[in-house]
Amino acid sequence: MKLGHIKQFREKLAKSSPAELADELVKLRKEQFALRLQRATGQAPKPDQFGAARRNIARVKTALRERKAAGEKK
Repeated sequence: MKLGHIKQFREKLAKSSPAELADELVKLRKEQFALRLQRATGQAPKPDQFGAARRNIARVKTALRERKAAGEKK
């Protein structure tokens, strides 16, 4: 993911509700599983996609955690 795409993804996460973030997390987990399955069957997707999927999952989890922490402070 390029820097511009990362910023857009973060902005999208900031505007999303917790339910939307949970849906996005499920979608990214399925994508990660599909990539692992492709690698196991020898289809060999682009190697950088594994790291990108992992980092996007971390971004969504971070956004969820920040929302939860902000809710607990109030």
